[in-house]
Amino acid sequence: MKTLADVMVGDFSAIVKLHGEGALRRHLMDLGLTRGTAFTVVKVAPLGDPIEIRVRGYELSIRKEEAAIIEVG
Repeated sequence: MKTLADVMVGDFSAIVKLHGEGALRRHLMDLGLTRGTAFTVVKVAPLGDPIEIRVRGYELSIRKEEAAIIEVG
């Protein structure tokens, strides 16, 4: 399973599935990270956390642990 945390800077991908449950899953969905949503990884902090992505016309920073539960394809 490839996750958002595995996508390289500058690469384009789409969300296949959100794993996890509860408040974290709801939070990611509220940010617009839903199945089929396309995104581009803009940059990654020097220690790998957070990850900045461009999604739905805005830029969003998410933690590496959040990115690890987002399956992409």
